[in-house]
Amino acid sequence: MNYLEFEKPLAEIEGKAEELRALARTDSGMDVTREAEQLDRKAEAALRDLYKNLTPWQKCLVARHPDRPHCKDYIEGLFTEYTPLAGDRNFADDHAVMGGLARFNDKPVVVIGHEKGHDTKTRIQHNFGMARPEGYRKAIRLMDLAHRFRLPVITLIDTPGAYPGKGAEERGQAEAIARSTEKCLTLGVPVIAVVIGEGGSGGAVAFGTANRIAMLEHSIYSVISPEGCASILWKDAEKMREAAEALRLTAQDLQKLGLIDRIVAEPVGGAQRAPSEAVAAVGKAIEAMLKDLGGKKPEALIKDRRQKYLDMGTKGLAA
Repeated sequence: MNYLEFEKPLAEIEGKAEELRALARTDSGMDVTREAEQLDRKAEAALRDLYKNLTPWQKCLVARHPDRPHCKDYIEGLFTEYTPLAGDRNFADDHAVMGGLARFNDKPVVVIGHEKGHDTKTRIQHNFGMARPEGYRKAIRLMDLAHRFRLPVITLIDTPGAYPGKGAEERGQAEAIARSTEKCLTLGVPVIAVVIGEGGSGGAVAFGTANRIAMLEHSIYSVISPEGCASILWKDAEKMREAAEALRLTAQDLQKLGLIDRIVAEPVGGAQRAPSEAVAAVGKAIEAMLKDLGGKKPEALIKDRRQKYLDMGTKGLAA
């Protein structure tokens, strides 16, 4: 288990329980069952207390936890007959964005998402989930396909932001993000977005301009990272805790402001503690949102989506 900085007390308790069990394995005559169970109960209580009232900065750390299920895990757990489609038909295939045709509850859909990778090799391969212009253009190609064949679009958002490198800027990063956002607004099919980890900047909005938006309980969604915000406002990235508070980037804050529609509960201790439970919960949320949009005509879906974003900034301000 990779423990976060605020989980150190929990790490000590669980570490002691594991030490006892390790001793028992080396000495068959030692019975530590009772002591280990007491420590387990203590650890469970500590875990509940820690996650009961997380600060915005702590939620940022949980959202970035390396053991959280990523896009690939959700696709494998929720979709069948997944057929990946690659390339933007212009420059290259961006591994930070994965997507293709699949079946959800035996119904055909198009699924698109950011993939961060799970170890050093795959994180480098997927560029830590930071898409380049060709990634957004691939997504646009898949959305066009969905529109043509009347397939719902499901997007899984998990990115610190679009890749800010020189090559990406030369190939039209801002234009690609804007085109992807525009494409989301014009689709005559249901568009559902789920923030499964980080929803950073325009890189997230390019996939998140949907009819219905859900966020995992400990995920974040913001115009900029807390570190970036702190660097701009205070010239000090170490003020990221204050920035996280000011940005109101948690799922709970965003639901109060009317920017998202649904919060998906996570297992106690975050999605990283029980990935299969988190995947199943997201599946139920997607099913409910698809049912809510079922039967709507293309014109109604487009109008509903556009109005949703025109209303943002006018609702929930009192919160």
